[in-house]
Order: sequence, then C-alpha cells, then structure tokens
Amino acid sequence: MKINILNAGYCTAPEHIAIHGGRWKKIHFPAMFALLQHPKFGAMLFDTGYSYRFFDETKKFPKRFYRWMTPVTLHEEDLVVNQLTTFNLKPADISHVFISHFHADHIAALPDLAWSRFIYMPHAFSHLRNLKPAEDMKHAYLRGLIPTDFDTRSHPVDMAKPKLLSAEYAPFKTGYDLLGDESVIGVELPGHALGQMGIFARNEHGKLFFFVADAAWLKQSIVENRPPHKIANMIFADPEEYRETLSALHTYHLTHPETIVVPSHCAQTIQTLKASNE
Repeated sequence: MKINILNAGYCTAPEHIAIHGGRWKKIHFPAMFALLQHPKFGAMLFDTGYSYRFFDETKKFPKRFYRWMTPVTLHEEDLVVNQLTTFNLKPADISHVFISHFHADHIAALPDLAWSRFIYMPHAFSHLRNLKPAEDMKHAYLRGLIPTDFDTRSHPVDMAKPKLLSAEYAPFKTGYDLLGDESVIGVELPGHALGQMGIFARNEHGKLFFFVADAAWLKQSIVENRPPHKIANMIFADPEEYRETLSALHTYHLTHPETIVVPSHCAQTIQTLKASNE
C-alpha cells in the first residue's frame, strides 16, 4: 500500500519537557497523520491531526487552559480535508481511521470524515465515555470532537482475538490484525494514554513503518531511551508503563534499524518523511 506522512498543524512546547536534558527552547510538535492507500480498502488514515474545532472547543474555561498549555498553529491548507485534495481524494473516500488515542491533536478532524469506520482499542474510549465534564481536562479529552454517530461507525479492536507476532516485531509479541489481511497490525503502547495503539504497515516498496503515536514525542527519545522530564508524568495515564513502552521501542529500534519508526510529533522525522513523499 502507498503511505504518505502528513501533518495538520503543530503546537509548541519547551524541548526539555519532551526529552530529559533537552533545551529550554520552545520547539514545534507537528500533529502527524498518515494517509494509507490500500489496494482493497482504499484510502485510510492513521489519526487526523488538528482541525479548527480544537479552537471552538477550547474557547471557554477550563478548556481554555488546554489551548494555553499547548499553543496551536493551524492554517487552512493544513486541514485534512484540504490536504486530501492533493491526492485527488475527498473526505468521503476515507474508509477507515485508525485512532491511536483520543487526545485532541489525534482526533480533531473525525467529524469531517462522515463515512469512515473508526478502529481503536476499546478501553481507549470506554473510560472517557462516562467521564463527568469536569474531569475531561485531566484526560486531555474534548468531547465535542467526537462525531454524534461515533458508536454506529465504531469498530473497536477485538481484544479477544490477539495475534502472536513473528520475530520481525520483537520485542512486541502480541498484536491485532486490524483489516483481516495482515496489512495493518495494531499493538498496544500503554503509558501515555490508556489503550494507546500503534500500527505496523508496509508500503508498496516493502518498507515497514511503525507508527508509535505518543509513546515517544521525539525520535531521539527512542534512539537513546531518554524519557520526558518528570513533570510530564502528570499527564500520563501510567508513567511506569510509559517507561516500559519506551524501553521496548528502544530495543525494537536497535534490533530492527531498517523499520521506519514514526512518533506522531517528531518534527525532524516528519519533515524527512514528508520530503520523501514529494
């Protein structure tokens, strides 16, 4: 399948928050999404990046703090719906969206994709569904980004049907065949958010991609096994699991250097891969 790496907007934050020992300088964190063009299932997305709905949902307090903590820049041409036109696609052409987790920078354009099926780890959303509105911010959750017909178009991963993975994916031993043809393999990457999902997908040239969402914010964190500053623990679902996942990614990087590992917010990785799209 053809794989294109894109991004819809970016936020800014100090580098030292994203990686221990980093600079105090503020850097860009692109909101990556990937376009996967499958020979059978057509055009699909991994996440969506930002949309203007992020600003609508964070106009009032206390959600305004979300916008202040992660200042977002988003231009008209950055929107998913506009970037799809570059590939002669319309929002209605997107058959599936693989949702890594439900933070705003990963799902903001879901309402624009009115015909897509949503694939995600069931526990990534089940604990958010019954939150009191006052608890939303604790989980970086903006409920207004969830389409009104979300349930009818949802296809949560069947956790009762795990797939034993080959050595090609080690140290990740268990995954999920998300389309039934082994072209997209989902794996759980816990720690940053409950039920966070990464995916393996191979392009038309046989190159394996590993989209790891927010299991690491920077590729350097994976390469050097350097976690974020401890202050980031405040927003993690489970800081200990985060470190275990990062360690597994570090091991994977060392043993599978040929795989293209893609954190969702690493500007250097995304810029390099976007250039290779052209």
